[in-house]
Parts: sequence; C-alpha cells; structure tokens
Amino acid sequence: MGVLIYIANTSLDGYVADERGRFDWTEPTEEVHRYINDVVRPVGTGLYGRRMYEVMAVWEDITGWGDSPGYVHDFAEIWAATDKVVYSSTLAGPTTERTRIERSFTPGAVRSLKEASASDLTVGGANLAGQALQAGLVDEIHLFISPVIIGVGAPALPADVRTTLELLNERKFGNGVVHLHYKVT
Repeated sequence: MGVLIYIANTSLDGYVADERGRFDWTEPTEEVHRYINDVVRPVGTGLYGRRMYEVMAVWEDITGWGDSPGYVHDFAEIWAATDKVVYSSTLAGPTTERTRIERSFTPGAVRSLKEASASDLTVGGANLAGQALQAGLVDEIHLFISPVIIGVGAPALPADVRTTLELLNERKFGNGVVHLHYKVT
C-alpha cells in the first residue's frame, strides 16, 4: 500500500503563493533541491490540482533544461518518470506523458489508488491537498519553510481541518529554509 505525501514549499506564515500567485521566494538552492529530489525519488504517482499541474508540466521536457545543473536534470527525470493524475473540470486533456485527467476528486477512488499502489504517492497543490487532508487520506506532510513572511496569499494548509501530527524529521538548510516532516496520526 502506498503512502500519500503532501509536500509544500511555504512561507513562515504558511502561504504557498502570494496574493498574485507568485512563489519565486521558494526557489530552492542546490542543497534544498537535492534534498527534495531524494524525498520524491521513490514516488510512483503524483496527484495534482490543475494549477499545480500546469506549473509542474515544465519538468516534462528534460532537454529543455539545457545547461542546467545535474540536480535540476535529476528532478526533471524523476518528475517525468512518475504517473500523474490531474483533477480538473476544465482541462481538455493532458499535456504531459504518463498523465490522466479526472474530472473530480473522489476520496474513495484515491483510497483505492493508495491501496493498489506499490510505491508512494504525492498530492500537489494546496487546494487538492486540503481536500485529501479533509478526507483523511494524507499520511505524511513535508513542509519546506522559507525564511520570509508574505502576509497574504494561498494558504499551504486548510483552515477547517484539525489533525494531530508526529514529527518524524527536521532539517535546517544553509539558506535558512527549514524542512519539517510529519506523520499524520
């Protein structure tokens, strides 16, 4: 059975993007990027909301990254190798390989997907992750907290969910980013 993992880059005050949808303040350094690569390397399937999928789709074309460092190419290869399920009522079809579109998020279908999976799964996009948290489907949370306060924007976690967490790991990076890894109990 696969574990469903929510991974988010967030500001100290808990936002994944500012009021204009920008998240450039979360751009990882090499150290953070390599760590994230290792976190997502064992993942077999990624669940995405439409907006997160559109942001992540740039990773599909590994050749498009040209002279980028090896750790960037590594992430692109990891992302391209995963199966992707995109929850969208508006996308006509996938723009990347190994991708299917689901018109709505159905907790029972995601539960079945987890049970049938031989590898872990991630959920990407704060709105979709919020639905998965509300449904009790998320098993682990990885927060990469950037040393910035943005004041307003898209929250990383839903306001109407209460759950207890067990801290599994923490790590501080040279650029001030702190990684917190929790198990949902």
